[in-house]
Amino acid sequence: MNKSSILKKLLNSGKTLIMPDAYDAISAKLIEKAGFKAVQCSGYSFSIAAGYKSEIDVTLDENIEWTRRIVKSVNVPVMADAEDGYGGPEEVIETVDRFIRAGVAGLNIEDQIMDGRKPLSIIDEDLMLQKIIITRETAEAEGNHDFIINGRTDALRSTENRDEGLEIAIHRANQYLEAGADLTFVTYVETLEEVKKITEEVKGPVSIAAGMPYNIQNFSINNLRECGVTRISLPTLLIFSSLQGIRSSLEHLDGDKLLEFSNRDSLYPNNELMKLLKL
Repeated sequence: MNKSSILKKLLNSGKTLIMPDAYDAISAKLIEKAGFKAVQCSGYSFSIAAGYKSEIDVTLDENIEWTRRIVKSVNVPVMADAEDGYGGPEEVIETVDRFIRAGVAGLNIEDQIMDGRKPLSIIDEDLMLQKIIITRETAEAEGNHDFIINGRTDALRSTENRDEGLEIAIHRANQYLEAGADLTFVTYVETLEEVKKITEEVKGPVSIAAGMPYNIQNFSINNLRECGVTRISLPTLLIFSSLQGIRSSLEHLDGDKLLEFSNRDSLYPNNELMKLLKL
């Protein structure tokens, strides 16, 4: 059974699949060793780890290479962040083909235009449907019939009227599923009420991002499970946790503050973990 088939089975199991986001090979290893069944990649996390000012600065070549390293580091399925496909329908063919050759089990493809404007711009619906159809056709041509496509819509931020944005997002989510996406990812969901509306009105598997600055106080993973969310994405949790840990360590490197670390064993990985990570 290939990785796409494994991921498809997980998504169809009736149990909510939690997918933390890896930003490099070692974070992916930690996700796997913690018992999670799949790993998500994020262009946003890649951009932070690279010290870039914006996610748009991550090139396709860099995205492919960093994703490839993550795939090679773990045995569980990995989903790529294909952004907007890195171009129009013709470019999407090469983008998807390269991600498949990198070994991913599936990918996100989105309808946002990252131009810095507010409200956020999204591409024409028909163009996004073409991209999803082409993604499916490319995977079929590669012989991967179970390749997972996560059709992402950023419509919630496409208008200053949030109710209107939610209606557009739900409509687009249903269209993306009809076009061949296996599940649909509605981003920037802030409240549990929005989650409930989405899961009630979207006619297929739904993915929701949790642990984000705008929703971390509003609902829990268990709340999302109870709503029937198929996949929970944690796009920034690990990269920001890592940055906080690094900053905390650096703040203790002032005079005798290093002694304030509780003990060596809580600071450094034990030998068992090092062996598990093959370091």
